[in-house]
Amino acid sequence: MLEFLFPPACPVCDTPVSTQGELCADCWTSINWIDGAHCVRCGYPFALEIDFDAPLCPVCAADRCELDWIRCACVYDEASKRIMLPFKHCGKINYANFMSRAMIWALRDVDVSELDVVMPVPLAVRRLRTRAYNQATLLARPIARAIGVKMDLDSVRRKYRRDMGHLNARQRAENIHGVFVVKNPDAIRGKRILLVDDVMTTGATFAELRRVLIRAGARSVAGVSFCRVARIGV
Repeated sequence: MLEFLFPPACPVCDTPVSTQGELCADCWTSINWIDGAHCVRCGYPFALEIDFDAPLCPVCAADRCELDWIRCACVYDEASKRIMLPFKHCGKINYANFMSRAMIWALRDVDVSELDVVMPVPLAVRRLRTRAYNQATLLARPIARAIGVKMDLDSVRRKYRRDMGHLNARQRAENIHGVFVVKNPDAIRGKRILLVDDVMTTGATFAELRRVLIRAGARSVAGVSFCRVARIGV
């Protein structure tokens, strides 16, 4: 009855689809999915196929990865921006269905059985009141369910800082420093944590959150996001 009254349609362009929440073929193929050769540690996409068993990008080869490992579903570009920005700022929370499924798919080559906790990147209370939802939490919930581990929403608090949308890498790192506070170290100690966010730009947010979690006793910290900035083609 519900499908008769509300026929399944692509959440981005309203084209009819077979299943509620699916992207249509045009929207799906417009997205630059990271499905080829990529860094085995940070997931950075390579422009060409790499004939190595465990290829590393220059950053990870120099052991400067922000986390123990990172995976992202797609590249941040004009196509993914049409999804990510309305989801983050304009209340298009129904996008979380296919975004989280894509992020689960992005975890296909890592061992998620070793994880203990899924933690969405916290949102400052002031920003949460304005936006009314934490987009990272909407993405993290189905990921935690798929992995079969609990979600931690309470152990870390985030202080309010100005938006980082137009800052460069150095400014982002300075702006984010000291913004996270661990409220419950007992829930962090010894845990292997997967951070969840909507977009990874420079990795400053992941890196700072990892810093405070490791200091609080976390055993390891990995991350997954829907899209990431990549300065080479895939």
